Amino acid sequence: MTEPTHPELRQAVIDTCLGMNRTHLNQGMSGNLSIRTGNGFLITPTSLPYDEMRPEDIVEMGFDGTYLGSRQPSSEWRFHRDILAARPDVEVVLHAHPTFATALAVHGRGIPSFHYMIALAGGDSIRCAPYATFGTQALSDHAVAALEGRLACLLANHGMIVLGTSPKGTLALAVEVETLARQYIFSLQLGEPNLLSPEEVARAGEKMRAMKYGQVPDDGGENDVARPRGA
Repeated sequence: MTEPTHPELRQAVIDTCLGMNRTHLNQGMSGNLSIRTGNGFLITPTSLPYDEMRPEDIVEMGFDGTYLGSRQPSSEWRFHRDILAARPDVEVVLHAHPTFATALAVHGRGIPSFHYMIALAGGDSIRCAPYATFGTQALSDHAVAALEGRLACLLANHGMIVLGTSPKGTLALAVEVETLARQYIFSLQLGEPNLLSPEEVARAGEKMRAMKYGQVPDDGGENDVARPRGA
């Protein structure tokens, strides 16, 4: 029997999917995940619970829509393919149905710049793509457009998509997006929140990108820089 290609990536798909359930981004068989392989991508199979997946169950696909193996790819393979084709900066596409992000999505609402952490998603907002039936080319087209210049979007009456360069980082960003959705919904109970300007969100984003773990960037003396004791 031929060993499946990309064994480490296949296991990373499974581990990340289990992480989606563990962090309550998903439940049951909802959601899906893909990882770029160079000439194509690996994607979760359709209708198989994450805790039953084995590396050989992960489906290998080409950008022409063909696939290898005995299992069929996720019904959402089109937007995984189209996003990876349109975004050479992206290695991982994560799709989930978390409670708070989906609650906003069913109202057709994205997440505005109510908090500076929105910058982690690549801009001053997280857009909500228009609704289209799951698995269709129309949904894929809407998702690609909503993700332009962004690392996350919501899908109307559906869920979220998050992009990244590693499985671990993409899962972490998905958790952050769901946290922002929860905070935004709570803030709406007091009325429309104050929004940060695009310039401030961009400034916060640059500052976060410049940060190293446990440190604050040197910004010309405005803030002290954390350093090891005795340095």
